[in-house]
Amino acid sequence: MSCTIVIPTLGRPSLTRLLETLDGPADVLVVDDRPDKSEKLEVPAWVTVLPGPARGPAAARNLGWQTAESEWIAFLDDDVLPEPRWLERLASDLAAAPADIGGVQGEVHVPLPSDRRPTDWERVTDGLATGEWITADMAYRRVALARAGGFDERLPRAFREDAELAFRVRREGWSLRRGRRRVTHPVRPEDPWVSVRTQRGNSDDALLRRLHGPRWRALLGVPAGRRRRHAVIAAAGAVAMACSGAAVATGRRGWAGAAVLAAAAWAAGTTEFAAARIAPGPRDPREVATMLATSVAIPPAAVAHWLRGWWRWRTAVPIPPAGPHALARTAATASPAVTAQPASPAATVQPTETAPPTEVEPPAEAARPAPRAKSGRRARPTPARKRPHTEARR
Repeated sequence: MSCTIVIPTLGRPSLTRLLETLDGPADVLVVDDRPDKSEKLEVPAWVTVLPGPARGPAAARNLGWQTAESEWIAFLDDDVLPEPRWLERLASDLAAAPADIGGVQGEVHVPLPSDRRPTDWERVTDGLATGEWITADMAYRRVALARAGGFDERLPRAFREDAELAFRVRREGWSLRRGRRRVTHPVRPEDPWVSVRTQRGNSDDALLRRLHGPRWRALLGVPAGRRRRHAVIAAAGAVAMACSGAAVATGRRGWAGAAVLAAAAWAAGTTEFAAARIAPGPRDPREVATMLATSVAIPPAAVAHWLRGWWRWRTAVPIPPAGPHALARTAATASPAVTAQPASPAATVQPTETAPPTEVEPPAEAARPAPRAKSGRRARPTPARKRPHTEARR
């Protein structure tokens, strides 16, 4: 059994610590996705570096797994810390996977402060601990990736691209399960406006809605968001401003009354939203001020990004299954590895338990199209269990 570890990176300092934490040389591909690659990326001698396309983690991971030739591809984020003996437990997880298992996820631990309640951003990060099929630590069979078509590169952020891939892998007949290995995902320091910037993900939600239909959240295991309430709040604010302008321009009391009613609706919605975010937090002055300010900005930002994505992806179509010859095609089109350092000969992950067969055939379901419903449409796989992710404010 062979396995290549693929790590996309923007050159964050955490990458060095991650590579130092791996307890032994392995077949590691680091995809350097920095827009500016003028400075050399410092990595150990046994790590191979690929120049990435700088189009986001989905494109970087595709480059990594298409370049690798191993049976399994293990994806790690560059800001996680594998536990001791992680490589050994990875080998055990993969060795124990039956032939119908296309992917095995590792456990993700997010350390939270013990002396106070977590902040809003800390709670968002903590959602990774209960997320399903997240690529912070996720291993896939290479044949499963090839048949599913890889990551959708139209999703440029580290947001939903892993859930969308997992859906297509399952659609091809594979099963996914959790393993026993574990990584720690520290909470990354961020400024107070990070929750507003993350609303860009609403554009990706619009793409997923276009690709997978109205039930996309159930199919991908994504919890319900607050977009409809955000739309109501943003609309109330826009109506209040418009009516206020009309009242000033015309001097009519009717416009002024309408402005007051709309402003009251906006204030009520914004207050409810802010209170829902403040209640589970530490409630110190800094956090309360941050929640109040960002709760005003998030609803219009979320709606604007959704509308932008809806327009941009109005004609988007899903990635079709790659078919039985997917591996041959990806091998022919994969970019050659550009090594900053020579790879170690000890690059094959060795299992510590009973070794599996040297070659694993894909499940029979993957070799043929999914059964068709009576309407003639391809039957959808069973909806994934919703991930209890704390990004429900989207």
